[in-house]
Amino acid sequence: MKKILIGICAVLIFVTSCGKVPKLSNGQDAIVTSKDGDIAVDDLYKNMKDIYALTTLIDMIDMSLLEKDYPSNDEEKDYIKSQLEQLEYSYKNSYYSSYYANFNAFAVAYFGVSDMDAVNRLLSLQYKRELFAEDYSRESVTDKEIEEYYKNDFIGDIKASHILIKADYDENTATEEEKNAALEEALNKAKEVITKLNNGEKFEDLAKEYSSDGTKDNGGDLGWFNRGDMIDEFMDAVIPLEKGKYTTTPVKSRYGYHIILKVDQKEKASLEDAREDIIDTLAEEKRNDDSNYQSKALLELRKSKEIAIQDDTLKKQYENYIANIG
Repeated sequence: MKKILIGICAVLIFVTSCGKVPKLSNGQDAIVTSKDGDIAVDDLYKNMKDIYALTTLIDMIDMSLLEKDYPSNDEEKDYIKSQLEQLEYSYKNSYYSSYYANFNAFAVAYFGVSDMDAVNRLLSLQYKRELFAEDYSRESVTDKEIEEYYKNDFIGDIKASHILIKADYDENTATEEEKNAALEEALNKAKEVITKLNNGEKFEDLAKEYSSDGTKDNGGDLGWFNRGDMIDEFMDAVIPLEKGKYTTTPVKSRYGYHIILKVDQKEKASLEDAREDIIDTLAEEKRNDDSNYQSKALLELRKSKEIAIQDDTLKKQYENYIANIG
């Protein structure tokens, strides 16, 4: 652990190793001198320790624990590239593009580091932490949970089509009155589509005419799916439908109003065949149900490795950090 703590001082070692370092009257190395007062390296370290050191220390600990089991590979490179592309998209479509000289300058400031190498290291650690949390959540799934899920919630794959009627308003500028009016218009249009279905018109033709998403050209075909592939409101509506039947009332979701046709459903797979899929589903639920899941998983990892912080100040900070995670 002392080796880890030494890393916090790396910047100080760098600063004090570049050329001759002036000494203050008390014998300490100076990092700033002026006619109005001097700043010692020790003073800088104490302030850094109080403000920045814990985050840096935790990052160093986690990287040392994770890099062996999750070595950098092509998947990690793709992840980092994707994260940077998303960030660059946000940069180009915001006022930051005129505030910073280029994207790299923005990225460095965004992550609060010194250069793009440090940005990549942080994203590498983020990727390894996510992989660990996924593995940890899978390992936490019990046989009892698997059996109960299979009995009560597991279903055969469903094939369905839908017609999506979106409410036409700008989320950023519309007033509540405008939003409500747009929702009412979308609801009435969805009811109109259902009336046409009741009168014998073909679902596929109506999807091509009315639907507002990318499935319209295929007559609303969504293909095969199961729990976790669709939003809850959609799944709750499609599961009880009989094959060949459609929802007779519009199904509201954050995307708009759906009219859903259940085309087919496969037989429920055996528990043995479904086991891995169930584990994936339950593990994802565990992660999604707790916003601090990854942090808690990493706490358990550090505990299992008997990580002990020797510096009293940082130890107290870490204890407070643990308490705040809950």
